[in-house]
Amino acid sequence: ALRKRRTKLNKAIDTKITVVGFGSWGTALTVLLANKGYDVKVTARNIDHIAEVEYLRSNIRYLPQVRIPDSVKFENKLNTAVEDADIVLFAVPAQHFANTLKKAASSIPEDAIIVNVAKGIDMNSLKRLSELSAEIAPKNSYVALSGPSHAEEVGLNMPAGVVAASKDKDAALKIQEVFMNDRFRVYTHDDIIGVELGGALKNIMAIGAGISDGLGYGDSAKAAMMTRGIAEIARLGMSLGAKQETFAGLSGIGDLIVTCTSNHSRNRRCGLLIGQGMSPKEAAESIGMVVEGTSTCEAAYKLAKSLGVDMPITEMIHACLNSEINAKEAIDVLMTRSPKDERR
Repeated sequence: ALRKRRTKLNKAIDTKITVVGFGSWGTALTVLLANKGYDVKVTARNIDHIAEVEYLRSNIRYLPQVRIPDSVKFENKLNTAVEDADIVLFAVPAQHFANTLKKAASSIPEDAIIVNVAKGIDMNSLKRLSELSAEIAPKNSYVALSGPSHAEEVGLNMPAGVVAASKDKDAALKIQEVFMNDRFRVYTHDDIIGVELGGALKNIMAIGAGISDGLGYGDSAKAAMMTRGIAEIARLGMSLGAKQETFAGLSGIGDLIVTCTSNHSRNRRCGLLIGQGMSPKEAAESIGMVVEGTSTCEAAYKLAKSLGVDMPITEMIHACLNSEINAKEAIDVLMTRSPKDERR
């Protein structure tokens, strides 16, 4: 029995993982996986950044408080980095996912699992990232790893819970096994549509929550925006085939809560600055990193219009981000809409 356990452990640790993209989230998951004993290789577009991290064993640009284990290897060339991987973890911004995958696809082994932690909708095609992966790398199983988790906390081994969602049950189970430890709990899920949309659209609502905070409207206003926000997220999701109960889970209300309330959230901070009087452009630039909610809002607005789905909060945040209306006017429009039944 002991020999069998050791064989299983060795087989698991022999799994080769390549992390593509080395921002805060890529860094946190690299540390998690390396500390579990996996063979982890990292690559990113900025060669100078990779060289800096390799030398310092610290990602001082994005997650300076976390040390990179000595076992982690670095590779400048994307195709070389992925060619022998069992798992390829994409941690690039959502709007760069398609192009990055296109560059890597010919070198990714057919039996490798593609895991994506970006949360967004592609602005050009209005497609979810799993749809893009199915077009670009159709032979590879795809898993979305999503849920209420900040890199700043996961990197420091603080408790968090997420979901591994996939159409391929075996792939989801494999990613659960690989990523889960005593501080990072991973659940499996088969509703890839709901999990992806919950993760993407909550960034829009976080901008709205930040705007509300910036205007000084208090907890009641923010709670109302979050609750009505999840209602319209679910409405769009179900129109695309998602299950309603998914939005009551970790990748739905769970991710919405943490993103709308945490100071770690770039989307909330962006909204906060807009509510305090900054222009949307100034607010986004002051954050210094990609604010996924701004591009996702544009995509979700167009997608909802094309499907005839009512998303009033998204519509007002879209107007705000495009400087068609100011923050206070946007809140006033939402508060003075015609009376509704909450369930419709």
